[in-house]
Amino acid sequence: MKIILTADVTGLGESGDIVEVKDGYARNYLLPRGLAIVATKGAQKQIETIRRVQENRRVRNLEHARELKQQLQDLGAITLTAKVSSQGKLFGSITSGDVVTAVRKAGGPNLDKRTVALRGHIKSLGKHVVDVQLHPDVTAAVNVTVAGEQ
Repeated sequence: MKIILTADVTGLGESGDIVEVKDGYARNYLLPRGLAIVATKGAQKQIETIRRVQENRRVRNLEHARELKQQLQDLGAITLTAKVSSQGKLFGSITSGDVVTAVRKAGGPNLDKRTVALRGHIKSLGKHVVDVQLHPDVTAAVNVTVAGEQ
């Protein structure tokens, strides 16, 4: 079945792309979630509109991503507190949601937790570097300091 993607789908394509997928995948997953529409002759106009909007958004997002990167760099090191045992080991680990909450509390921008890429699991106290993918061309490195509380 030929479909037109209305949103970016990982491993399949970007919005505005015409792709050929199996009927069940289109009917049961892509179409009900609004990620795609059936490719028809009338839908070609929609493709052009989607691509124009996407290009305008991409330019604005790149500029906005650079501003967010500067805001994150201006924050400096962000401190997180986590429960630790008497030996100094964390109970559990620091998640990307914890990092986003700490950035927001420190006065930084409101981030999506899916943009935060941890370099391995953070299961120890100390300083760690976390990457934030703001845009395909812009990545910010955030210094996170994990402090313990008992």
